[in-house]
Amino acid sequence: MSKKNRQRREVTPPTPFDQARDELFQQIMRCEVIGAAPEHQAEWFTETMAYFADRYPELKPADIKDLRVLGERFVQPPKRAAEVTETPVEAPTMDTATDAVITSETVADDTADESQPETITVDGALEPTGAEMVEDEAGEPVGV
Repeated sequence: MSKKNRQRREVTPPTPFDQARDELFQQIMRCEVIGAAPEHQAEWFTETMAYFADRYPELKPADIKDLRVLGERFVQPPKRAAEVTETPVEAPTMDTATDAVITSETVADDTADESQPETITVDGALEPTGAEMVEDEAGEPVGV
């Protein structure tokens, strides 16, 4: 049995900025700043940044400012979730035959002599074909 020569990675200690950033995120979670009113968040960040300036004297004023920006971004709600709640998207319905336009196209593969099987699209969306199709209660084919 042979041993593999594995070199150990040298672990570098975190920088003071990294330590301060991690501690800031922990404090934000512990103090429940995320759900607070904007004016309370601003007051909390002002007091906390003064504390961090004293706790980490090796940080420059620009670093403290960067920490505040990171923290303020951290407490903001996710943008994707906000967009989804503002504009709900309704699922398309297949009530009438005029709702869907079904087209069939053959896709040719330049690297092979044979062409791929036909793909059925409904309003430009790819739909499964063949064995992947099932029927709903009304007997209409539905993609899985």
